[in-house]
Amino acid sequence: MDTRALKIKAAQIRMELLTIIHRAKTGHTGGSLSNTDILTALYYDVMNVDPANPKWGLRDRFIASKGHSVESLWCILADKGFFPKEELKTYSQFGTRLIGHPNNKVPGIEMNTGALGHGLPISAGMALAAKRDGLPYRVFCLMGDGEQAEGSNWEAAMAGAHYKLDNLIGIVDRNRLQISGTTEEVMGLDPLDEKWRAFGWHVVSIDGNDMDALVEAFRAAPLTVGKPTLVIANTVKGKGVSFAENVPAWHHHVPDDEQLKLALAELEAHIAELSREGQVI
Repeated sequence: MDTRALKIKAAQIRMELLTIIHRAKTGHTGGSLSNTDILTALYYDVMNVDPANPKWGLRDRFIASKGHSVESLWCILADKGFFPKEELKTYSQFGTRLIGHPNNKVPGIEMNTGALGHGLPISAGMALAAKRDGLPYRVFCLMGDGEQAEGSNWEAAMAGAHYKLDNLIGIVDRNRLQISGTTEEVMGLDPLDEKWRAFGWHVVSIDGNDMDALVEAFRAAPLTVGKPTLVIANTVKGKGVSFAENVPAWHHHVPDDEQLKLALAELEAHIAELSREGQVI
């Protein structure tokens, strides 16, 4: 896909995730909206995966360490064909596989996540296994910025640098909000880039809602031979829905009927605008 098509796809995924959250009456809306562009770039442009063969040995691995923001991931996996799209209607219903965190009973999910700080250590182990087995796959790990307060991330950061895991790409969804306030009020992170560099990683900071910047950064990884890569993706929590953007209450807010209608209309207008831009006059 070109970047315009990726932007349209991201808007469509946002519409779907809002719909399943509204239907289920539960979900982490703000964080799923902020990470949709990241996941769209990875799954539709960058990662080497095969929905028809989800356990293919040479596949790139994706770990959603911020597992609570799973709705965007469910919608993308369904759209890619890892499981039937009809199953999205069961999200967070009794007996479903599509629970509120990644569930490895679902094709395309590498590990159960949601206990914050666990994703990067597992990702480092996967990347080390690839190195020792001589396999070419990369491991992408999406973390929340509030999650950076977990010490296990920094143990994994040391290990990633020590073992020269340049096939490991960490991504921080840097939307600067978590459930109890701003990250800098709860546990200050800045200068986050300098901290990761001090741990031996190649760090790049980009606009995490800019599809061109995301694709460029992910395609280029590893950015330094012998070093893991950390992409600080500066995003807007609630991105794509104007009245939800940068509003802490939308961390776990379920849109009501009117809010869903307004949000879908806003995203439809955005898709129409992008489509017009692509027309040859």
